[in-house]
Amino acid sequence: MHNYMFIILLLLKAALVNPFYLPGLTPVNFCPQEMEKPNCKSDIKVYVNRLNSKNTILDYEYHDFDFCLGNEDEDTPVENLGQVLFGERIRPSPYKIKFLKNETCRLLCNKFYDGKVMADVRKLRRLKHGIAKGYYHHWIVDNLPVTFCVSHGICFNGFPMGTTSLDIIGGSSGKSGYGEVYLFNHVDFIIEYRDLSHDPNYFDDPVGGRIISVKVVPLSICYFSINHIKEDSLDCDNSEMLSLNDDFHDTNIIYTYSVKFLKTDIKWASRWDYILNSKSTTSIQWFGITNSILIVLFLTGMIGVIFLRTLRRDISRYNQFDSSDDIQEEFGWKLVHGDVFRPPACRLLLSVFLGSGAQILCMVFVTLVLACLGFLSPARRGALMTCGVVLYICFGFVNGYVSATFYKG
Repeated sequence: MHNYMFIILLLLKAALVNPFYLPGLTPVNFCPQEMEKPNCKSDIKVYVNRLNSKNTILDYEYHDFDFCLGNEDEDTPVENLGQVLFGERIRPSPYKIKFLKNETCRLLCNKFYDGKVMADVRKLRRLKHGIAKGYYHHWIVDNLPVTFCVSHGICFNGFPMGTTSLDIIGGSSGKSGYGEVYLFNHVDFIIEYRDLSHDPNYFDDPVGGRIISVKVVPLSICYFSINHIKEDSLDCDNSEMLSLNDDFHDTNIIYTYSVKFLKTDIKWASRWDYILNSKSTTSIQWFGITNSILIVLFLTGMIGVIFLRTLRRDISRYNQFDSSDDIQEEFGWKLVHGDVFRPPACRLLLSVFLGSGAQILCMVFVTLVLACLGFLSPARRGALMTCGVVLYICFGFVNGYVSATFYKG
């Protein structure tokens, strides 16, 4: 009877426990500006990161291109070892977003390039080069990567700087080799949030919300009114695209953005699911995998057939001399059957390779175990690389032990 009472009391005690996800991060609550509190802020920070391209191995910082710059005096997220090794360079952006405040065609900055000034011409050419090479922006909002969705279920981490006429219509290339170049100078932020009234608990007031996803729709818009620019005079519905083909002509680029908030029922703990389950990130190259497996099986079978034929021929030759008392000269595999007991010529180098392999194997195994347990969450940027480097250093004793054992043996 006492055991049953103890179990019932234990279950009642467990019902009052507020669990949390140990490997994850603390959620951030956002409130409208008029309801802002110390633990519920209204400003949504947008951070920019490096630009990369699948067409080249060279990455650029956001400041390498002549984009609108943010206030460098603001607090910049501290980058860990893994982020530095991966080449991430996170900086504040000039985008100003307030929670639940929709914006339409808001002016960000204006860039003017004088066609007679070579410095401006070089800046414009770098923009064209980045667009032609397919460089992608990578922005961060509330520790979430900003995604660009081309259709339902197909999203990309980041969005392109611009596009070319070859990408749009597949037309013939011009003198530059990639046709007309169009810059994406306008972005539509689509921010999905979950209302905290759906998640009442003992620690947070059911006010405001939490960001679930941030998507952008990049657009190229050619603004006609460039003199005395005012926000209320900008027309983001213009269908004409901004072309960057005339290097030595005066060029004016107006950067704008819009913000739209949408309510969703997705829980904060599941906000990474749409990124991890996106077809662009989970697509498996089955043809390449199957092709590689077939090649390995074919080569293995071919080598096995050659070995079997050689051994069968040697065995048949030895069987012919079994009845003879004459001493025959050894040939075939019997010439090397005792070499496995000889120390190799470069046993020190072999021992070093074996120790390094054991060290890497232990590092990979422990890293995969920690990742499967959830300690290397994608919300922790650079944690995978940091964990790998630290574990590789910690398993140095495995390298020394294996190398010394094989060398002495």
